[in-house]
Amino acid sequence: MRQIISKKVIDMQPSGIRAFFDLVLGMKDVISLGVGEPDFVTPWNVREAGIYSLEQGFTSYTSNKGLYKLRLGISRYLKHRFGLEYCPDEEILVTVGVSEGVDLALRSIIDPGDKILIPVPSYVSYGPVSELAGGVAVYIDTQKNNFKLTPKVLESYIDKKTKALILNYPSNPTGATYTKKELKDINSVLLKHKIFCITDEVYGDLTYDFEHTPFATLSGAKENTLYLDGFSKGYAMTGWRVGFACGPKDVIAAMTKIHQYTIMCVPITSQMAASEALAGGRKSVEEMKREYKRRRELMVGGLNKIGLTCHVPQGAFYVFPSLKKTGLKSMEFAQGLLKKEKVAVVPGTAFGPYDDYVRMSYASGYENLKEALVRIERYLKTL
Repeated sequence: MRQIISKKVIDMQPSGIRAFFDLVLGMKDVISLGVGEPDFVTPWNVREAGIYSLEQGFTSYTSNKGLYKLRLGISRYLKHRFGLEYCPDEEILVTVGVSEGVDLALRSIIDPGDKILIPVPSYVSYGPVSELAGGVAVYIDTQKNNFKLTPKVLESYIDKKTKALILNYPSNPTGATYTKKELKDINSVLLKHKIFCITDEVYGDLTYDFEHTPFATLSGAKENTLYLDGFSKGYAMTGWRVGFACGPKDVIAAMTKIHQYTIMCVPITSQMAASEALAGGRKSVEEMKREYKRRRELMVGGLNKIGLTCHVPQGAFYVFPSLKKTGLKSMEFAQGLLKKEKVAVVPGTAFGPYDDYVRMSYASGYENLKEALVRIERYLKTL
């Protein structure tokens, strides 16, 4: 029988995050620090808005661009909070989470052979989606600079084939993020070389030590940036699958063209709920953020105390401790910890060539995290 499956897909590795998530399913008494999903439920007023929209009979398609009420809400929110002005008619697209936004963006801008720069460790989808779109993923190791991209390193990777940079901050998996000064320096390099910037800022609301700065607010950056954000992390709305893309109207138009032939539109129920999140969800976001920060202190302090060196993440809800002192590689460590102590973590190799690290999510209850630290310490003593 002739080969049916695309070679590109055959060569693609499955998600390392999902592999461990699937292992945990059905296991009893497992503490999962694996999947990056808030343990909070969506705030009640947001859930109620979704329910009420169904009761009122809102069950139709929306515009391909998204419900106008939501696009207008996004526009007003960004202007009020950050001073960012985007036209809801031409510069905003509602997407199925930020993941679809990344996919649409790359398919919209990539011609065969274009290079996409990706600082690593990175979220698992950026490289594969770049390659599915016909591009070449170019990975930039950030390990030597506390998992942050520097202007000097960035410039060393740029050549005539470079099309764009994907900048995720706060970062999944490290929690590293950038000050306004650091972002300005990166922006200067991008503008100098005319490199487009795609920013995944879905964890922006969960920035702990200073204010989050959207990349598009920097001088000269707005017309050179596609700003991606969503409701999954800050508002605990992962299952609602609502994200949004803001950027130059020609880029948004191209993304919308692909979106209308594939997804068509985000479910109206989810969009109605997201509208309520923008209108009345900030208090809940701040409450969840305070709790995540408390958990961060517990995890960073606890891991360093038991011998797993861990830098302090400035955002998101992940820690990325080093395994070097254990002598184990990431898959061996993760499998042993799951088998012996029923704690699930994600091997560092899911995010790049980081076999000396694992990712742990602290989007879990405080008491669960305390117990997880006890179990991890007990496991380390058996090595």
